[in-house]
Amino acid sequence: MNAKELLILNFEEVRRRSIKVWKNISEEDLFWKPDPQAMTCIEMIRHVLESENIYHHIILHRGTIGDYESPLTGNPFTSVDDELKNAQPFREKFLKMVHSFSLQELDEEYIIRKEKNQKRKLGDYLLRVAYHESVHAGQLLSYLRTLNAPRAAIWD
Repeated sequence: MNAKELLILNFEEVRRRSIKVWKNISEEDLFWKPDPQAMTCIEMIRHVLESENIYHHIILHRGTIGDYESPLTGNPFTSVDDELKNAQPFREKFLKMVHSFSLQELDEEYIIRKEKNQKRKLGDYLLRVAYHESVHAGQLLSYLRTLNAPRAAIWD
């Protein structure tokens, strides 16, 4: 496998495992949060799905966020299936973009986030996108542990 194929595999595996976690959350627990400043479970799921689209925007503009507004903002929080359905077109565009990069672009193009004093190679930046999602999957597993709720087996 080359670097691009590994990136795609990583995105698919992280999402597959996230979905296992998300779909294992009971309907009543979707709106639970451990403290007043935290996100609820469903807010965190939306955050992950929105963030992928934000990262897509940042990558397309090589580091600039500009006046981006999430197309998911304002949607009511209902179910995991609805969140996935609403985000699916954006997921497809994101993966299509990743497929379009050459190995040379992954290694030589940079994403520069001046406001964060950040300069990363495109391939590195893409790995961080998947890492962001996996961190939140772990966070949700911790929520479920706190609730003493069943947790999905993600290490299959």
